[in-house]
Amino acid sequence: MILLPRRSVLLGAAALAGTARAQRSVDLALPGGPSERPLSRKFPQKGEMIVQRVRPPLLETPMEVFDQGVFTPNDRFYVRWHWGDIPTDIDTLGFRLKVHGAVAKPLSLSIPELMKLPRIEYAAVNQCSGNSRGLFEPRVAGAQWRHGAMGNARWSGVRLKDVLDLAGVEPQAQAVRFAGLDQPLMPEAPDYRKSLAVDHARDGEVMIAFLQNGEALPWLNGFPLRLVVPGWFSTYWVKMLSDIEVLDRPDDDYWMVKAYRVPDRPFGSVKPGEQGFPTKPITTMPPRSWITSHADGAKLSAGRPLAIRGIALGGDSGVAKVETSTDGGRSWLQARLGSDEGKYSFRRFDIELPPPSAGPLAMLTRCTNAAGIAQPLEPNWNHSGYLRSVAETTTLVVA
Repeated sequence: MILLPRRSVLLGAAALAGTARAQRSVDLALPGGPSERPLSRKFPQKGEMIVQRVRPPLLETPMEVFDQGVFTPNDRFYVRWHWGDIPTDIDTLGFRLKVHGAVAKPLSLSIPELMKLPRIEYAAVNQCSGNSRGLFEPRVAGAQWRHGAMGNARWSGVRLKDVLDLAGVEPQAQAVRFAGLDQPLMPEAPDYRKSLAVDHARDGEVMIAFLQNGEALPWLNGFPLRLVVPGWFSTYWVKMLSDIEVLDRPDDDYWMVKAYRVPDRPFGSVKPGEQGFPTKPITTMPPRSWITSHADGAKLSAGRPLAIRGIALGGDSGVAKVETSTDGGRSWLQARLGSDEGKYSFRRFDIELPPPSAGPLAMLTRCTNAAGIAQPLEPNWNHSGYLRSVAETTTLVVA
């Protein structure tokens, strides 16, 4: 079976103009500003997506997609790029992955050469650091996502460790830095590069992926190769991966020392206006959970049992339990968990509640992961809108 096309992938520049005539729109109910967004099917290899930005493309997955199963279809998988100069013509036969720096043997690997290495596969959630930023109050700058800047897939590829071992990492190595084929539109802007500590890079879990849910990576999700860093936010999951540099020093690049940093506090939370706190690079995801069976504001009939279902994420460890509350968190009922697809995957939960009385019904969901960390009841806040961590509320109208 040919896993990647043996030809150039040619996608015209018009691919970046996918919202020219959006037929529908959706109201994301974001506090603090305009929350209506267009829906579009015009982006290549994508179904209907919520358009947050056209260039570079920022496409959000509609929440109803997550009710269809724990794995997000490739054509509905969210999209987030930093720079607008994204290649539209990739020759898979001529493509090379370069490995250089503090190594004994610099490499220039073709995709067929890479595929000869032992394969690994696992499920993992890819989530933007700013997922749900649009719900931060007071509002902060950045893409105003609701909850759809995330997706779960079964990733297939090779261990980063095996590639680094092939190159021979030098004893003085401290970090491994990754770059892709996308480029900034302005020459003075910094290339998008992210790094991992060398021990993390060689832990055997970090993957160079070429398959997403059993198919070649979609163009907008990083074709032909992307880094997969399970349990960590997607800022490290470099798309169109083309360059791996082993550093003999800590990485002092812009995207590590200035960007994607959070307050060094529990859940990265500070008070609005607070200054002078220490920061650290954002890394692991916290536990989260969402009701997917009912949209916020949905209408129900009184006197009938209420069946609820949703998805949960443990972050960098598995989902241990999910609970729901209808009294503001004073009491909790434990939900049933669906099949375990792996500690980095979404996990289904469901619960049947007693017949609700007429009136508004506010339902909280709270996930606790295998490390004992639970979603807090009070929302966190920081100036970048990162690391959303709170028991989410879905309010239904019972009549």
